[in-house]
Amino acid sequence: MDPLTYDEVGATRTGQLPPGYRHLRYRTSIGRVDFAAAGEAVLDWRLHRAAGVRIEATGPRAAEGVTVVAGLGLGPLRLRAPCRVVWAVADASRAGFGYGTLPGHPARGEEAFLVERDDRGEVWFSVTAFSRPAGWLMTAAGPFGVAFQHLYARNLAAALRRLTR
Repeated sequence: MDPLTYDEVGATRTGQLPPGYRHLRYRTSIGRVDFAAAGEAVLDWRLHRAAGVRIEATGPRAAEGVTVVAGLGLGPLRLRAPCRVVWAVADASRAGFGYGTLPGHPARGEEAFLVERDDRGEVWFSVTAFSRPAGWLMTAAGPFGVAFQHLYARNLAAALRRLTR
């Protein structure tokens, strides 16, 4: 089994993001939707697929130890991003997971996707990440790489809204 490409495993679960990385904290309301359906969409990869990401996973659902390769783009221009799920949660008010980068990923770090239901029944979606370039591609992307991460988070939120209508 390939080792993760960073040391701070699980930091997205606690929210204590490590220094020396770019940080992303994105949170938005999905509304008063079916929390269980939103959580399942995150955990069974439907969210990512609905957002146009090709997912190859060793399990039908996000669970600690599952390896996933996310593919962005088309054909020979598809960027492959191998990761391993490092934590997952599914309880009465939270559902989601965090995965960490494996060799071959253009970045080093961790990203988490979480839905939460508040006391008023509103469902919130968040993406939390810390990353730094692992090679020339992300280094060359510079601030465009950061902008892409923010757009990606917004795209996921829009996809989750569509899935839970």
